[in-house]
Amino acid sequence: MELRSNAKYAMLVPTSMGVRLTPLHGQPVHASDTFIMHVTSAETNVASISSYLGLPVKVLTAFVQGSPIAQLIKSNLRSRGMDFEGPEIPQGGPWGYRHQFNIADSGWGVRGPRVYNDRAGEVGRILDAKYFDLERIFGEEGVQIVHISGLIAALSPESSQFCLDVARTAKKHGTRISFDLNYRASFWKGREEELHEVFKEIASLSDILIGNEEDYQLCLDIPGPEAGGKEISAQIESFKEMIRRVKEKFPAATVFANTLREVVDVNSHLWGAILLAGDEWHVVEPRPITVLDRIGGGDGFVGGLLYAILRGWESAKWVQFAWATGAMATTFLTDYVQPADEAQVWAVWEGNARVQR
Repeated sequence: MELRSNAKYAMLVPTSMGVRLTPLHGQPVHASDTFIMHVTSAETNVASISSYLGLPVKVLTAFVQGSPIAQLIKSNLRSRGMDFEGPEIPQGGPWGYRHQFNIADSGWGVRGPRVYNDRAGEVGRILDAKYFDLERIFGEEGVQIVHISGLIAALSPESSQFCLDVARTAKKHGTRISFDLNYRASFWKGREEELHEVFKEIASLSDILIGNEEDYQLCLDIPGPEAGGKEISAQIESFKEMIRRVKEKFPAATVFANTLREVVDVNSHLWGAILLAGDEWHVVEPRPITVLDRIGGGDGFVGGLLYAILRGWESAKWVQFAWATGAMATTFLTDYVQPADEAQVWAVWEGNARVQR
């Protein structure tokens, strides 16, 4: 994939930042009184792999003016080596704006995870192109890949329009567009017709499309395998056929990725992936992984895929690196993977968990 050579940033993500509260030791929320708090967003989860491995990344978001949570978020983004910009929105009193809270039970063994989204008054819901000079960002500074998630695209009517404006401007200036559909039923409720149109336009502008059978069906009306049917490995040909349908409907895209996950129990998954790059298929048959916390695994896959593309590797390595960063993300308590170096990721792919001294 040809990328813009004179760009200041390898990757840019529009996002709404928040924090995640998680009980210690895999305990459920209602039975806990001690929690860990981490900064989070799906889009910065993706961008973290590139930033930790040394590529320049920029975040477009919004902050609550004077908020200690906003201060925490900014410090965290700096620690990940990310540039950021966005408006400082006055809180407007105790019933005004704030950053999102995700309260997450990671689950354990036979008890599945539960995530509670507390997003009332979320400042990221008012993201708007008027807060940013998109012509400067994409035209003068330059971006190689902009990554958009279905979470920010569906967060509010304002954020939907913002993502459309970002995608249109990026396309005009030769920036490659990555779109992870990331369907969430609670975000779509009452907005189905509107969001179908938004998602289809972003997909029509995209170079890279990522999802699963549910995402493609519910966001883009593409038929796929039935959920809860055969073992995931037995459905690979059905997934390929679904991707062919996506490619036919959205011919501007040249890269299509589909993660494959089968849950044995909370801490034992089968993890695989399918990638179509041009006319070349690459499949990672589902392999067993041990999971500490599954949240962020899909974002880790996308982040590894985009990093591999940015590095200019052959497409066979894209899906291998992406599989490994997705698997690696499930070994972190943060929602984002923090690779020490490329060698650590390749050791995960190779199944080499021996001690490094």
